[in-house]
Amino acid sequence: MRIAACYDKETGDVFGHFGATEYFKLYDLDETSKEITETDVKSTEGYSHTALVGLLKYFGADVVLTGGIGGHGRDLLDQAGIQYYPGVQGNADERVADLIAGKLQFDMSASCPHHDHDHGGCGHHH
Repeated sequence: MRIAACYDKETGDVFGHFGATEYFKLYDLDETSKEITETDVKSTEGYSHTALVGLLKYFGADVVLTGGIGGHGRDLLDQAGIQYYPGVQGNADERVADLIAGKLQFDMSASCPHHDHDHGGCGHHH
């Protein structure tokens, strides 16, 4: 499984706006051991929104952690089959560890009408 985080390279934190992120940090997760086997920071090369979702697909991301994300970005991620966790703040490495441990704090309410916290909210189709 590959997890991506919108990444602020200067602070190491999850970047606050999906459509404007300049970097993704990618984490390769061994689902058996629940350990990160490799990480990589990739530039988004100035792309935004639609192209970012294409990049995530190209990078093979299954999940993305982000700060704020609008309805358009959510729709594109849904169409791409990429699960997302908005409203994530703080150190990206720590938040990914929280996700793996099943204790990630995130906020679907930004522009998501339904709440299904057991399954990560909007990342899944109902």
